[in-house]
Amino acid sequence: MLNFALALKPALLRLSLLLVCCWVGLSGFAQQDAPSVEQAVLPLSQDSLPPAFRSAASAEVVMVPAGAKLLVASITINGNKKTKASIITREIPFESGETYGLQKLADLFEIAQQQLMNTTLFHSVSVAAGRFDGNCVEVVVEVVERWYIFPFPYFKLIDRNFNQWLIDQRASFKRVNYGTKLLYNNVSGRNDKIRVWLFTGYTQQFSISYERPYFDRKLRWGYRLSMNRGKAREINYNTIDDKQVFWRSDDQYARQFSNFSAELTYRKKLFARHQFGLTYFSEQILDTISQLNPTYFSGGATRVLFPELSYRFSYQQVDYIPYPLTGKAYRIRFSKGGWSKNTRVWQLHGEAFRSWQVGPDYFLSVQAYAGVKLPFTQPFFNRRFLGYGDIFLRGYEYYVIDGVAGGYLRASLTRELTELRIPVPGIIRRKKGISNVPVRIFARVFANSGYVHNPQHGLNQLNNRLLKAGGIGIDLLTLYDISFRFEYSFNQLGQNGLFLHRNISF
Repeated sequence: MLNFALALKPALLRLSLLLVCCWVGLSGFAQQDAPSVEQAVLPLSQDSLPPAFRSAASAEVVMVPAGAKLLVASITINGNKKTKASIITREIPFESGETYGLQKLADLFEIAQQQLMNTTLFHSVSVAAGRFDGNCVEVVVEVVERWYIFPFPYFKLIDRNFNQWLIDQRASFKRVNYGTKLLYNNVSGRNDKIRVWLFTGYTQQFSISYERPYFDRKLRWGYRLSMNRGKAREINYNTIDDKQVFWRSDDQYARQFSNFSAELTYRKKLFARHQFGLTYFSEQILDTISQLNPTYFSGGATRVLFPELSYRFSYQQVDYIPYPLTGKAYRIRFSKGGWSKNTRVWQLHGEAFRSWQVGPDYFLSVQAYAGVKLPFTQPFFNRRFLGYGDIFLRGYEYYVIDGVAGGYLRASLTRELTELRIPVPGIIRRKKGISNVPVRIFARVFANSGYVHNPQHGLNQLNNRLLKAGGIGIDLLTLYDISFRFEYSFNQLGQNGLFLHRNISF
């Protein structure tokens, strides 16, 4: 067992002896006067070491075997006032009692830091070497926890993006949902979450969900339960000229809906996750809607009830999930909805993302998405494809493109311009350990193209043709994964415009 009662100065000297040789050996440096390839003599500077080891470095000239290994004797966690230690160690890709080379361990430190930040539990994470005894090292994990309870007023546009609400809907407050939203993260310290939404306005809706990522001893299995009920006086009953068409009643509700879902998740290692879900849907519309669009539901029906079985696989190995600059991610979703001829649909959707650093501050990313719905003859409410949620083409924010098969390809080159540090009041600094609010600013150039097949295209023109667009943008990223994207884009229709997109984790 490692004796951590050693004095600090001898510990730092042993660290210097070990790290000089390992770093020099890994970097391929060789002095002409060096005794052999197993030994080297160099002054140990802060810049010559992996970042995770610099805090303990000494500047003395030493000589040690270059092939030495480091034994992780222990892992110490500091700063987790609420989060269970097991949730933190679950994201660490190395274990105490195992031996690693210096550079390998430094790489694992970086992965551990990325994984812990991607839990969205912490403002900041540091994974570094602590005290040394010979070739044994103590690893110290320092975390600063976030706020976990957010009760606040809720105000959200019902339209797909700000531009559509401002231009197409003339900033009508009838198309706004408002109310109360409660988010309680890390409820028991196990990264579990409660979500409660209660709002009115465009839609009267109540939603509640509970998610627990792990419930077994090995921290592999988790679950999520949710319920959602609501009704709205307005409904998107058709798409004409590639834009949503709405019908509204001030006397009665045009649409009533509810769904209940249960999901089981499995995550054996760090990056891959499997999700198995069962959802029951119920939706009812007025007779007027079925008259305006007899294909809204199949056969002119005014109500549908059906279950959906789904499977999702995701793999995420990126530096920061809310705004990835390097890494790769893949997602596949397969589902079977309904059993009767009026509700059955088989769906397969896949998405791939890859990003590389191509310069000191430059990052190149490529993203592809594809999906198919079978059979190709589907009711209107099952034909939504591009322009809904996060599945959209930049440059076509004013449009929706319905269909049953298609996809897109996106590419962008991003450069980080600067990072601002805004000081916070002393009381927040003392309570949460946050001295400032970081705001990172990025510039981007982008291009994307897409295609949607729709055998029932009706009075729409953007289906069944290759679409292209490009542009430039400025992105802002700050605390709690809040990001804003300002984009000026051009499309092949000869249209251009400035668009605002936002993502707020709560």
